Amino acid sequence: MLDQHTKDVVKSTIPLLEAAGPALTTHFYQRMFEHNPELKDVFNLAHQHTGGQPVALFNAVAAYAKNIDNLEALGAAVERIAHKHTGFLIKPEQYAIVGGHLLATLKELGGDAVTEEVLTAWGNAYGFLADIFINRETQLYQQTAAKTGGWEGKRRFVVKAKTVESSVITSFLLTPEDGGSVVDFTPGQYLSVSLEHEQLEFTEIRQYSLSDAPNGSSYRISVKREAEGKASNLLHDHYHVGDVIELIAPAGDFVLSAQADTPVVLLSAGVGVTPMKSMLNQLLSQSHQADITWVHACEDGAQHGFKDAIKAKRNANTHLESYVWYRQPLATDLPAEDFDFEGTVALENIAERIVPNAQYYFCGPIGFMKAIKQQLLALNVPESQIHYELFGPHSDL
Repeated sequence: MLDQHTKDVVKSTIPLLEAAGPALTTHFYQRMFEHNPELKDVFNLAHQHTGGQPVALFNAVAAYAKNIDNLEALGAAVERIAHKHTGFLIKPEQYAIVGGHLLATLKELGGDAVTEEVLTAWGNAYGFLADIFINRETQLYQQTAAKTGGWEGKRRFVVKAKTVESSVITSFLLTPEDGGSVVDFTPGQYLSVSLEHEQLEFTEIRQYSLSDAPNGSSYRISVKREAEGKASNLLHDHYHVGDVIELIAPAGDFVLSAQADTPVVLLSAGVGVTPMKSMLNQLLSQSHQADITWVHACEDGAQHGFKDAIKAKRNANTHLESYVWYRQPLATDLPAEDFDFEGTVALENIAERIVPNAQYYFCGPIGFMKAIKQQLLALNVPESQIHYELFGPHSDL
């Protein structure tokens, strides 16, 4: 455990951290990639360019300093980040590299305010947290590898089918090249796809939600083509049936956990539909006893992924109801047939389905998820029954 003097010194640096802001972690990443360019094969460089990763890391560092007397408050964040790390195959030795650059960054940006006492305290605090992550990630690696169909590291999979789901989303059905089974996952989890291609300067690892229920023999991911997305465009344009892709085992703590007699509401926007589709398939395959409500939002009918599949499931299951919002319907989109509402999601329109005892799961763009969470709270849904997944660097709504 950390001694009180170390905690006090770390807390004393909070004003320094807040004054530096995300510039601190931007400098950290620049320094680390300059001295250890091999880590560019691990980190998502797109998140560096957008600024998302430095901001997320700064928020994490600041949260650690502010909660160092109450680390239990960070438990959920630690679990989510540990899962993310296993998706990038983070190893114990990499923590030492990161810690060295973090301390050097504090010294380089903090000047005289960062004394040897401060560096020692932050070194101890970082080492303590690193051990927590290393131990948890080791557990996750071992647990996954020990399961039937499990593995550690990368495993080669073959693209068995490629299906266009909308104008921007394509699904990939993946089976092991070795012909073996695959470890089951919990709906809501994701696969990490490791891409090496002549068009890429570095290995690119991307995490895509699994979009079907587990079956022990294959996985399905559904990938949105992003305008500036190197990985997504590569998958859409250059990976075809018969090609091989390396995968890292399923991970993630955003999982379906509702009891069979509990109503479930699944809400999504855009490609956030993928983990919701996996959850829905699992609920239906297990003959979920309570009501299921499907809420989806997208730009228009052309971008509406899995439209026909959801219609078929709704028609076949009397306890499943679906509601769709199109932000700007096309002239060819049919009200009441293709979509129910125009504009952005307003849960007051389906207030009879927003019941206090339901479990709520949602995924999509940050603006959508913030709005959904605010609406659910306004409709008296307890926060403990609200669950969501953020694509990209870890953060909170």
